[in-house]
Amino acid sequence: MESDRLNSPNTFTMDLEVMGHELQFVQDPNSKHLGTTVWDASLVFAKFLEKNSRRGKFSPAKLKGKRVIELGAGCGVAGFGMALLGCDVVMTDQVEVLPLLMRNVERNTSRITLINSASESFGSVQVAELSWGNEDHIRAVDPPFDYIIGTDVVYKEDLLEPLLQTIFALSGPKTAILLGYEIRSTNVHAQMVEMWKRHFVVKLVPNSKMDSTYQHPSIQLFIMRLKPPYAEKIVEWTDQELDEVETAENTAGVVDEKVDTNAVSNEEKGKNFSLSGNVEENCEPVPLPQDGKLTDWEARRYGSMAARLLHDVKIT
Repeated sequence: MESDRLNSPNTFTMDLEVMGHELQFVQDPNSKHLGTTVWDASLVFAKFLEKNSRRGKFSPAKLKGKRVIELGAGCGVAGFGMALLGCDVVMTDQVEVLPLLMRNVERNTSRITLINSASESFGSVQVAELSWGNEDHIRAVDPPFDYIIGTDVVYKEDLLEPLLQTIFALSGPKTAILLGYEIRSTNVHAQMVEMWKRHFVVKLVPNSKMDSTYQHPSIQLFIMRLKPPYAEKIVEWTDQELDEVETAENTAGVVDEKVDTNAVSNEEKGKNFSLSGNVEENCEPVPLPQDGKLTDWEARRYGSMAARLLHDVKIT
């Protein structure tokens, strides 16, 4: 995990333009809590919403007034993506993260409503403490929600079951779950995918439907709904949703068809894990710019790839 922390060791702000709004997120890489850093999956998530906001399920016309809860909100990037489409968002995290999260909410809500006072599509944002599995915290946010979102919320095995039970407690029969995830541990990834498949109808968003710059082979976006007794409605709704996200025919398969489940066995056999094992067949690698200059996002991603390769190299 530490090898992926590419930010400066000092507290600073990260600028992000999304849906015509210039947002600023304060982060603290010096903190011992992982939630005080802007992780790349949240940027991919926000930019995915931006790309697919013109029509369909992720348009302001469809999302206006929808109730959204963000789990493990951290700095709040993904939640603001939903709020900019008209959703009423409750951003949640552990109590240690809330001061920084509230600072980001106050800062960006002011920027949106004051600097862009004509932004009629902006919903609302609230902040609440939620430790997964805590029944009092869950009751306090008043479930069920229309959408449950989260990015990079799983990084070790013992978080999987509390996350699952919290999602159950926050869900209703029509709740959609949108999760962004960067593969860091093949073992945790395999367990997570297997858990999703047991309890949810799962679709993996193809890279071609993400923002062309804000994507990476190791970052995946999932759209999920609970399985029976609502299975028939779920499958039909999810397929329609992906179609409305400009999904081409046969490009968004179920997790079974997209996830490289052999990655775990390779790791167990002592083989080096390659990022290329998780690249979709129709996903072209992002080329280096001819002028040799990298954007901030590209620098973060190439740095992450280099760090991961160095981490995986076995020196004998």
